[in-house]
Amino acid sequence: MIALTLAEVADVVGGRLLLSDPSLPTDVVSGSVETDSRLVREGSVFFALPGEVTDGHVFVPSAISNGAALVVAEREPDAGTTVPVIVVENGVDALAALATAVVERVRSSTPEGGEGRMRVVGITGSNGKTSTKNMLRAILSDVGPTVAPEGSFNNHVGAPISMLRIDDATKYLVVEMGASGSGEIARLVRVARPDTGVVLKVGLAHAGEFGGIEKTREAKAEMVTDLPESDTAILNVDDFRVASMRDDTRARVVTFGFGDEADYRAEDIDVTASGTSFTLHAPSGLTRRVALRILGEHHVMNALAALAVTGEWGLDLDRAATVLESVTRAERWRMEVLDAGDGVTVINDAYNASPDSVAAALKTLAQVVGPDQRSVAVLGEMAELGEFALEEHDRIGRLVVRLNIHKLVVVGDAARHIHMAAGLEGSWDGESVLVPDIDAAYDALTSDRREGDVVLVKSSKSAGLRFLGDRLAGVTE
Repeated sequence: MIALTLAEVADVVGGRLLLSDPSLPTDVVSGSVETDSRLVREGSVFFALPGEVTDGHVFVPSAISNGAALVVAEREPDAGTTVPVIVVENGVDALAALATAVVERVRSSTPEGGEGRMRVVGITGSNGKTSTKNMLRAILSDVGPTVAPEGSFNNHVGAPISMLRIDDATKYLVVEMGASGSGEIARLVRVARPDTGVVLKVGLAHAGEFGGIEKTREAKAEMVTDLPESDTAILNVDDFRVASMRDDTRARVVTFGFGDEADYRAEDIDVTASGTSFTLHAPSGLTRRVALRILGEHHVMNALAALAVTGEWGLDLDRAATVLESVTRAERWRMEVLDAGDGVTVINDAYNASPDSVAAALKTLAQVVGPDQRSVAVLGEMAELGEFALEEHDRIGRLVVRLNIHKLVVVGDAARHIHMAAGLEGSWDGESVLVPDIDAAYDALTSDRREGDVVLVKSSKSAGLRFLGDRLAGVTE
């Protein structure tokens, strides 16, 4: 975080500063901002936030022991607390207020030895946010100091924490914005105030919480609704719900997709076991082949979005494409290709799952398997679908058959409709097995392991199949 005095922090968050020594208000804090006491280091600012499972106030002593220089809390600490404390009415609101102030201060300054202000891009969508964020981080880090979230820090707590990693030298800030309800993305947009807003896709991820796909569309549109005319909205023109957001924004609209109407367009897509390649056509006139080392046609859309930001910011698009070609994986547990030995390949894509992302992963599995190889899909529950759960699990089971996947292993009762639908779909040379848990899945897969198998592991994070994927490949990290 940028350097701020204790008094400045208290003023920004609207809190009451408690000091054991009245001479300390001008003392400066500039360490990381954390909500997990285990991540606190010397000089960190610790936000003690109440949670669903535990209360951050319980861990204030641990944070102080680990080196916290300042604690922000919703209640006064126990007597004898040795570090300054700012007492606020609402810790989450205080965190957002601090992030807002820090982003604005860095945005309005000129990096030392650099030119111009920090630029901010916000990314949202039902699928692809983290992969696109990682692609942009690689591209922008090649140009100048860049801050982007680790993992999927994209909610009302994680996103502000990520924003607070910036300092006076930061040139580019990439903000991933997720949501499980209306108003959440709008809140993050008010904090980050992005110059450029990217919307990737509107799908059924979290549809049960949003209340349907049209409500999901309204929530995702919050990324671009309040952008001024001077900013840019980058939209997936192949998704009609995203494309329609051009009517929701005053910002200049730039599009990406596979169709001829897209400003940044991909054609001649080729998916193999070693990666995904396509021909890029950009408004600048650049046409070039891009060979991603990341698996899956759906990642072409993510790459187009990242390249569109690059091009619209006036950066070297050809160089950006070269950087993308060096990225070896989208993210841990996202279409991660693992060598399991004996010619067996595991595609571990079980960090998250929605109907769209599962369908894309299955399509990739069908595309990359060779004529003498067997395709094996290991599927678990797609969570947070609400009333759409039965229908969408059924649809995935039928898709497995239509893609002629050779073997299906369905893990857990919550995903049983995938197994049932596959059995009902009709004539199929493959087989479907329903197992109760990860251990049973491991036993079923290892007892029927064949040389050359390509095994896709896919589920929502809550199902835990990402650990099964690692286990099958012998990954222990």
